[in-house]
Amino acid sequence: MNKINVGLIGVGRLGVLYARYLAYQIPASNLIAASDVNPAAEAAAKELGVKKWYSNYQDLIDDKQVDAVVIVTPTSNHRDTVTAAARAGKAIFCEKPLSISLDEARAMQKVVEETGVFFHMGFMRRFDRGFRAGKQKVEEGAIGKAVVFKASSRDPFRPSLEYLDPNHSGGLIIDMGIHDIDIARWMMGDVAQTYATGGVLAYPEINEVGDIDNAIVNLTFENGALGVIDLTRNGVYGYDIRTEVLGTQGTVKVGYLRETPIVMMTKDGVTHDTVPWFMERFGEAYVAQLQNFIEHLQKQKEPSIKCADGVEALRVAIAATRAFKENRPVAVAEIV
Repeated sequence: MNKINVGLIGVGRLGVLYARYLAYQIPASNLIAASDVNPAAEAAAKELGVKKWYSNYQDLIDDKQVDAVVIVTPTSNHRDTVTAAARAGKAIFCEKPLSISLDEARAMQKVVEETGVFFHMGFMRRFDRGFRAGKQKVEEGAIGKAVVFKASSRDPFRPSLEYLDPNHSGGLIIDMGIHDIDIARWMMGDVAQTYATGGVLAYPEINEVGDIDNAIVNLTFENGALGVIDLTRNGVYGYDIRTEVLGTQGTVKVGYLRETPIVMMTKDGVTHDTVPWFMERFGEAYVAQLQNFIEHLQKQKEPSIKCADGVEALRVAIAATRAFKENRPVAVAEIV
């Protein structure tokens, strides 16, 4: 089968990682073009052997040699980029979250459906070996009936205030919690109701942009099961991502904190290292999801994660954000 000619839109922190994966770790991918509004990003793309550089993403989309686009731009730019790519007939991979606006997300879903283009939503945790194994155990009934979902997502430090601005990121619950919400839906089914509390507890400067640094999100699933997600920007000890599903006959836990498989034991105590950041924890999952995108496109198979999954995860995240702001339970059905 022929390789897929890929154009990368967005060559920032995550985009550079995607460029490396597409260029070196996915044999069926041929990364031929890249685009970013930051001219300094061109050097990084050229170092990876990318031959074509476009300062305007529309020029990349108009390139007849490009078969598929991988979109790793700020969330607030997704609608315009996805819409342009879909109307040009390009296959699309879009990084999470789909949008910070449900109206925009619905508009993207509509244009994807109207054009019939291949669209893969970027939720890489579904491709992590631990999460896949955990889901399989739940589906097999190894823990009986799943009744409680628990998840923790803890960053070791806060991002820049520019990144945290809810006008760009959607805020803590949408930007960071969307991963846990997607995994909750994937493992437990659709969410019926949310409630959330949160605040600026570690970084007072976050008040300047109107976001929060800690939150607790409670979920009630349509099947009656319960869920809770804790989100924090100040997990100073390391990058800590864990999920647990409690069943009537057992529990499955996904995740780890110790990066190197050694433990030091001295008179001063027992210690081990921790996972430093998301690249180390989910590097394999990022590669696996891009590999899946290219492979399914190549073999004309259905996308593993569709635009509708991005829309539904966003609905839950918006419901939880509203619940926090209005200090009341919010049914997901309210978010229309």
